[in-house]
Amino acid sequence: MLGADGWPTGYDDRAGSAVRRIAVDGLLHLKLFHPLDDHQGFPPLAAAQVALDLHNASGRWNKALLDNSARPSGALVYQPKEGGNLSAEQYERLKTELDEGYSGPMRAGRPLLLEGGLDWKSMGLSPKDMDFVEARNGAARDIALAFGVPPMLIGIPGDNTYANYQEANRAFYRLTVLPLVARIAASLSVFLGPLTGAPLRLEPDLDTVAGLATERDALWARVGAAGFLSDDEKREAVGY
Repeated sequence: MLGADGWPTGYDDRAGSAVRRIAVDGLLHLKLFHPLDDHQGFPPLAAAQVALDLHNASGRWNKALLDNSARPSGALVYQPKEGGNLSAEQYERLKTELDEGYSGPMRAGRPLLLEGGLDWKSMGLSPKDMDFVEARNGAARDIALAFGVPPMLIGIPGDNTYANYQEANRAFYRLTVLPLVARIAASLSVFLGPLTGAPLRLEPDLDTVAGLATERDALWARVGAAGFLSDDEKREAVGY
């Protein structure tokens, strides 16, 4: 519900025909920046919508291919020596034989028996021609990047941007997880502060993040070797 100034004054929670209105100060709406929509924000899934549709369509296409004898589409061409067309009875019999004898994954690869001037003409693209695997990997890569996930972490081959998996995992925490956690913590601090009656500041405990163990070990080693620091200064440098 928008006020006269164009900003929300409340939220309607609908469950079936029941509607419950929540005051704007009783609900925290976490959203990402959208240059054209200050109310709803811009979710990462919207940015990856085209790639998501492509990934789903490729999965449906692959299943349909298996359901149709694992062959690309084509046509049976009737070319009798003396000309003419198939009779209605011959046409229906041919359709029934194709459906019952050659459709479905259990019948994939079965040779097609042709008679009476019939010839098979392929009219579709093979998975190799469509580069099916690479198209699917490309769509998955775009979806992962929209959420800030290094493609290496979801097992897409060929993404060797990072030296190893450990580096990719650390980059995922540093570039995606921690900024998101910091954003949520700051919003919760502002939202919950008035309820506590005192300034509130929520911060994540990075020492418990397994993906950052290498950075933590390096920090402790550097601080421990700094002879010009006192014990109290070292404790402050490592967060104690």
